[in-house]
Amino acid sequence: VAEIVQQPSPQAEPIARVTEILGNYADPGMEIEIALRKHDLPTEFSNDSEKQAAKYGSKVLVKDLKGRKDLRDLPFVTIDGETARDFDDAVCCQALAKGKGFRLWVAIADISHYVRPGDVLDRDSRDRGNSVYFPRRVIPMLPEALSNELCSLKPEVDRLTMVCEMEVTPGGVVRTYAFYAAVIHSHARLTYTRVAAVLEGREAEPPIEAKLVPALEILYAAYKALLGARAKRGAIDFDSVETQM
Repeated sequence: VAEIVQQPSPQAEPIARVTEILGNYADPGMEIEIALRKHDLPTEFSNDSEKQAAKYGSKVLVKDLKGRKDLRDLPFVTIDGETARDFDDAVCCQALAKGKGFRLWVAIADISHYVRPGDVLDRDSRDRGNSVYFPRRVIPMLPEALSNELCSLKPEVDRLTMVCEMEVTPGGVVRTYAFYAAVIHSHARLTYTRVAAVLEGREAEPPIEAKLVPALEILYAAYKALLGARAKRGAIDFDSVETQM
């Protein structure tokens, strides 16, 4: 990495001062180090941000539950790809009376409980705008005390969320919906491959608890209802292959 100290002229080449040596161009991960600097991606948080994120601790406190709907008894699960790095949304579904459809809950981590407008975490995250994902590394938008802990819907721990609760008809029409702040307790971190195996009557690897299977079957039925309504609307469905090297 170099800093230009003299611009080129018709008679002279530019002059630069070396400010950082990254290593050999062929070293593993060097393409990430180069990309970070080429695109000026911030990789370190300010001390104030780290301190503010750390002060929240690693557990949801009783005082954090005030004004929130308690959904911890519902069998929420997260379902992501095998290579997913974050777990910020969870789902749960129950069947209504026969022929009445489904009650569906979609929860997403409530980052706004920890990041307030104008505070140091907000300012640092605005500088980033989003998290950046490389094949072997993530540059998070928030310090890891939040992005990997309190704002990650890990299994078997309480987490603060914003929830959309919906009634879905057997034909896939959203009859009613409501948004509210809640606390949930994810029962498992699942992957599409494992869930697909269970729905096809095969053994998942590693196995999925038997008590979760009925809820997954109801969730799949709701998915098929919504998919049918989507097809009627003429929505385009893209099927692409993700290359891994």
